[in-house]
Amino acid sequence: MIIFSTSRDIIDSLVRWVYKPFRKFIPEQTFRYAICGGSNTVLDIFLYFLTYNFILKKQIVDLGFLAISPHIASFLIVFPITFVTGFMLSKYITFPESQIRGRVQLFRYGVTVFVCILLNYFLLKFFVEYCLFYPTPSKILTAGIVVVYSYLSNKYYTFKIKKDQPT
Repeated sequence: MIIFSTSRDIIDSLVRWVYKPFRKFIPEQTFRYAICGGSNTVLDIFLYFLTYNFILKKQIVDLGFLAISPHIASFLIVFPITFVTGFMLSKYITFPESQIRGRVQLFRYGVTVFVCILLNYFLLKFFVEYCLFYPTPSKILTAGIVVVYSYLSNKYYTFKIKKDQPT
């Protein structure tokens, strides 16, 4: 537990230090969300790359009763890791003032992430297949929408501050 507490304190100090030049331009909580979410996204991509290329070696995962493509298997392997790191960063770095019970926050975070996955899927299909946008600009537009949704849902639902709770 001491390692966790020390890690949290180090990350928190680092984020506060990096935030100083940006304080006139962006609220601290939004900055914390961007740093934590961005870091978790980089971790996700890095782990996905390692899993896809070096662990699964771009091969189909045959479970006997089900064959999973390497890109989906990589996602399934990496997702639980970055789900946990994303939750921990959100709970302890971005939204530490929330007094909602941890298990409630975890459940709400899971709901929010599930909706983000659905939004990514349906928005990409919509922009690429119905609006006929190119895939990369569609992904950028989708990511922007999903990030805004994720931030607002985490701030006002997952980690909201109770009305009677002092800020």
